[in-house]
Amino acid sequence: MKTGGFLWVFLFLPLMHFAQESEYHHVFFDNSLMEESWFFSNVSYEKPGFVLNVEGRLPVEDQVSFTPGNSLKLHYKSTSEGNWKVALNFPEWRGKDFIKQGDILSFWLYVEDETILDELPQIAIGLDEDENSAYVPMGKFAPEYSFEKWIQVKIPLQGFLKSPEKDFTYSESSEIKKIWFTQASGDQGEHKLLIDQVEIMKEEEPVSLSTPEIDEVKGFERHVDLVWKQQDPESIRYVKIYRSENNESFSPVGVQSPTQYSRYTDYTGSPGKTYYYKMSNLGYDYSESGLSESVMAETREMNDEELLDMVQEASFRYYWDGAEPNSGLARENIPGRKNMIATGTSGFGLMALIVGAEREFISREEFTARIEKVVSFIEQGDRFHGALPHFMDGPSGKVEPFFGKYDDGADLVETSFFMQGLLAVEQYLSKEDPKENELRERISEIWRDVEWSWFRQFEESPYLYWHWSPNHAWHINHKLIGWNETMITYFLAIASPTYGVPAKMYYSGWASQDSIAQNYRSNWGRTSEGSMYTNRETYYGIPLEVGVGNGGPLFFTHYSFLGLDPRKMEDKYTNYFSNNKDIVLINYRYCCENPGNFEGYGQESWGLTASDGPWGYKAREPKIDIDDGTIAPTGAIASFPYTPDKSMEALKDFYREKGSFLWGEYGFRDAFNLSEDWVANIFMGLNQAPMVVMIENHRTGLLWDLFMKNENVQQALENIKKAEPIGEN
Repeated sequence: MKTGGFLWVFLFLPLMHFAQESEYHHVFFDNSLMEESWFFSNVSYEKPGFVLNVEGRLPVEDQVSFTPGNSLKLHYKSTSEGNWKVALNFPEWRGKDFIKQGDILSFWLYVEDETILDELPQIAIGLDEDENSAYVPMGKFAPEYSFEKWIQVKIPLQGFLKSPEKDFTYSESSEIKKIWFTQASGDQGEHKLLIDQVEIMKEEEPVSLSTPEIDEVKGFERHVDLVWKQQDPESIRYVKIYRSENNESFSPVGVQSPTQYSRYTDYTGSPGKTYYYKMSNLGYDYSESGLSESVMAETREMNDEELLDMVQEASFRYYWDGAEPNSGLARENIPGRKNMIATGTSGFGLMALIVGAEREFISREEFTARIEKVVSFIEQGDRFHGALPHFMDGPSGKVEPFFGKYDDGADLVETSFFMQGLLAVEQYLSKEDPKENELRERISEIWRDVEWSWFRQFEESPYLYWHWSPNHAWHINHKLIGWNETMITYFLAIASPTYGVPAKMYYSGWASQDSIAQNYRSNWGRTSEGSMYTNRETYYGIPLEVGVGNGGPLFFTHYSFLGLDPRKMEDKYTNYFSNNKDIVLINYRYCCENPGNFEGYGQESWGLTASDGPWGYKAREPKIDIDDGTIAPTGAIASFPYTPDKSMEALKDFYREKGSFLWGEYGFRDAFNLSEDWVANIFMGLNQAPMVVMIENHRTGLLWDLFMKNENVQQALENIKKAEPIGEN
């Protein structure tokens, strides 16, 4: 996680590719999580032509589909005087950068009316908005054509390249980012089609499919979880889920890619119901295996404590069965890169594992075995002056410069996030148990090896620096200056028993009031309010003591305080539990007032923070020029210690009212934007664990208690309290 202008530079640097990563299918559409429209589509037309659309996007059809549960409506009117055009855009997200190559464009077509072959649209493929192939007639590639029946249309990609009408080339099929539809030449009518399962693929030979078995089924309040053994992704394209309410008539409700999960979450929306499930395997030619034996599950009303358990356990699974297998550590996002682990995310995940053991989602023995795997990986993997890189390759333990060539060394902030979690684990492990005590000692060595003082860059530097590279030294040259998520970095640097920095750096660096710090805060905050670290302005009726502008995104109140107890963290300016609570309340009141008039904001739906979004990852905060209508569930839910009642209202709304699109295999998806009819396809590691951990801190204070027991932490707290501010406020 990066803040300020520096973050956005990193996010748009070219990604470094590693051949060992598995590849994603080149799918333009299989199913939409949202019920109204497909975000990754664009519709335009010239009168009197027309295409049915929802705010410029194709509508979703949920009654008839080829792969359940929905398809896309293509209802159009063609005229000689007008024209229409539809684009399907390839959905992309962070880490989806290795795509399977293919040689045909395949999709499934359902003709609702008596449209003849010559009236079917023309199709083109495109690399971007302006560079596309010539159009070819869909009807030419629609064998066994009939009405009200799903038929597969397969167009060889070479057919687009060889068109004499337009010169169009590319080196790999993965470069294709758009599929275009437009009216057929000479068509003068209105037509209703459905399209589904649009993808670029290779022609596959049929294979014999085994019948799967459902290993586990469990009902909650409004959803049911199904679990099965891992299926072979080389022969099985999808696992297909069927549901029944009488154990007799089963209807398909969804598909799941075996490359992503061995689990399916069926959000039924109804408590107090009995459901039966079966499943089958689909091949790459969409042939289907036999159905499994049926299993039964019941949903039931759940009280507040049970809902908290449910959210914690689902998010915990991200770090348990969603972990990279060799390291036992957390992936950046799921789906995303499968081999790449994120160290800061993993530190948060370590604390989620503690919650999992304490609440008996896993056994103590399972927890200890995972920690042993993690510790061994860190001991053998890349470290730079004891500090960890931001990203590592799980199978090899080598640094992975995902954000560009200069990101090939130590990341001190991600290291501090990891160490915060590791120190909590050390305290959770028992001194009396020989195996656990050995792990405590090994953890202590990892902690003591971090050369925090090295990251001053030069002697007597007032600041710590974010990065160091063995190949590029201090090229990135980014000073750490608060208020943001990096308080824990200064805190642990001061706490280090071996390579510590003086406590005065809390005020000379983190809370600095020199001109460099003032300019830094003013530049990224776009305001002079809070540029002196202290603020003391009033926002939405709430005086704010520390923070830039109105306090920033909510993760500022979470990341440093998963272990560091804000109730005990005080400096010369504020108590950080009180200050964090004020920042959360400002965020809440902003969402209630909703000056941007975004759909879905309100007293039960709030929380602006860093998350995925319709146009990529961004740190959103309660400012009209930064807010784009995207809410992340972690914003409100990880704020439970500060605003328990308001956070509980948000949790219930996200699950009960928005769960049909927002709840999934690892709990809440990363974010949603109702104004754009968009929801994230991913779960993000930086956002799942804070929900687990901060709910637990609200319920029992467990992680705060563990982290604060460390004697180095206790000493750092005292040293910061004794330190004196530098400069006048």
